[in-house]
Amino acid sequence: MVKKHLKTLTVPVSWPIKRKGQTFVTRPLPSKAYSLSLPISIIFKDILKYCKTSNEVKTILRDKEVLVDGKRKKDMRSLVGFMDVLTIPLSGEEYRVLISKTKKLELVPITKEEADVKVCKIISKTKLKKGKMQLNLFDSRNIIVKEDKYAVDDSVLIKIPSQEIKDSFKMEKGSHALLISGTHTGEHGVIENITKDAVTIKAKESTFETTKKAVFVVGKEKPSIKMID
Repeated sequence: MVKKHLKTLTVPVSWPIKRKGQTFVTRPLPSKAYSLSLPISIIFKDILKYCKTSNEVKTILRDKEVLVDGKRKKDMRSLVGFMDVLTIPLSGEEYRVLISKTKKLELVPITKEEADVKVCKIISKTKLKKGKMQLNLFDSRNIIVKEDKYAVDDSVLIKIPSQEIKDSFKMEKGSHALLISGTHTGEHGVIENITKDAVTIKAKESTFETTKKAVFVVGKEKPSIKMID
């Protein structure tokens, strides 16, 4: 039987919570990587501080709308992942989950217009019948396209929740990218060079080399979304 809680000392370091003073936190639903996601219960209790208890979170989710990528969530164990958009219609708040230079996940306030789109990295592709291609994205969603014009490691800007592709960003020299793992987590800058296994990024404070896996392209010449400074 799966336990309903996690020990606080075992949760990912990316979760911005106090590890002293509480022994357990709610165990998230198994849908996304814990290291780049936050349970709704943590968001409402520890980050936004709208609730003091899990029962208060449950009441909000039951009585009021809380949306993730445009879809209503009713379970406080649901995960809000990296690049996901959290919408609270009652207060008119819109947030995007990003990762900072301290390697902590943060809720970044965004406008209503920006809350309608999301950047997703292509992690693999699957060839389908009749020449169609399925794009398998970083956040576990899949999009079927008619033309095979997107490459693995590129990113697509999609409208949520419809998943309509509005734009695409290639992993190439000149594109803007955000680092999601490694020593330079949370830094973003322009891609200067790409080899088979490595990418050179020129950020605001330094130029460094990292792996393709750590690079998340977020725009062409500049970010297409609001970033953490």
